[in-house]
Amino acid sequence: MSDKDKDGITKAAILMLAMGEVEASEVMKFLGPREVLKLGAAMAAMKSVQHEQVVSVLEAFRDEADAHSTVGLDSDEYIREVLTKALGDDKAAVLLNRILGGKDASGIESLKWMDSQSVSELIRNEHPQIIATILVHLERDQACEILSHFTDRLRNDVVLRIATLDGVQPAALRELNDVLTKLLSGNEHIKKSSLGGVRTAAEILNFMAGEQESSVMENIKNYDNDMAQKIMDEMFVFDNVIDIDDRGIQLLLREVQSDMLIIALKGASQDLREKIFRNMSQRASEMMREDLESKGPVRLSEVEAQQKQILQIVRRLSDEGQIVLGGKGEDSFV
Repeated sequence: MSDKDKDGITKAAILMLAMGEVEASEVMKFLGPREVLKLGAAMAAMKSVQHEQVVSVLEAFRDEADAHSTVGLDSDEYIREVLTKALGDDKAAVLLNRILGGKDASGIESLKWMDSQSVSELIRNEHPQIIATILVHLERDQACEILSHFTDRLRNDVVLRIATLDGVQPAALRELNDVLTKLLSGNEHIKKSSLGGVRTAAEILNFMAGEQESSVMENIKNYDNDMAQKIMDEMFVFDNVIDIDDRGIQLLLREVQSDMLIIALKGASQDLREKIFRNMSQRASEMMREDLESKGPVRLSEVEAQQKQILQIVRRLSDEGQIVLGGKGEDSFV
């Protein structure tokens, strides 16, 4: 998590504590599971807050509310029109399906609030195709956590099915309804949702630990080598950071904490280290080199964990259009 994200969560926690129990509980109803988890943890960890800090947060919130308040807005129609004008019909349709299409998915929403162990126990005995269809509706990191509780054989089978999943038909949605208390709703007249596929499998694998990831990829290669290559092309591993241009590296460094970067670089190539150093100030580069040299042995699992966190930031910056990932065939700027 970047410093900017942590600062935002801290401010939100202060605001919720300042609002009082009744108002805070009402706000919580509009937040997603992951947001509630992060916000709740921040509130629980907050022992004392200076009066000046509370005043600062409240003033910032008031200014933000004044700038964005709207009255009498048909939000669904407004979102539809804005996205269509900004992205065109095709791209907007995909996003609208994800934003507006899942409003009746009460079953899936209940899974998002459950811990990964409980979800895995709930669905592990279902058909792997049903499990795959369930997981593509969850956040990628939660799907990865659930997969980690499965056996190697089941995990490999499910990820392969996710990679080969070409959308979700209404009939499949009805089957999920039977399995998980009306998980999703659908009918024959709606288009299949654009979930699953190579990109989804790659995003889940990006969260997976090294040994599990290798096992899953080996299984997919045995099934379809071309598909395995497509998944690998979609995956962005830490070594690929070297393909990001200097401006992108500098943007990334603003989002990454020094401690996280030091541990991640313990497992990086010398070429990647040098590229990182070149995009720092001379003083910061020298300090980073010294810290890296003085850092004792670090467990491989810890190195991989920090690299995965940095890759999440890379993917977010890429999705926001702030950086361009190299080697993936994106359009270039001229």
